[in-house]
Amino acid sequence: MKPVLLIEDEEKLARFIELELRHESFPVTVAYDGKQGLALALQHEWGVVLLDLMLPGMDGIEETAFRIGSLG
Repeated sequence: MKPVLLIEDEEKLARFIELELRHESFPVTVAYDGKQGLALALQHEWGVVLLDLMLPGMDGIEETAFRIGSLG
């Protein structure tokens, strides 16, 4: 299975989602803020990125706009 990047600042919620995805055999990497998440998003190829829209440091909307801009 392709890896999942989970970007979520609420640690309990991130842990819950991570455990559920791992239970379904998905490899998961967790980032707890937008800047770390963006760095990881740009370093690897992901099957899916689960992105919180309200993150400290860089919110999900800013991150998505940056990512789309970097692709074009």
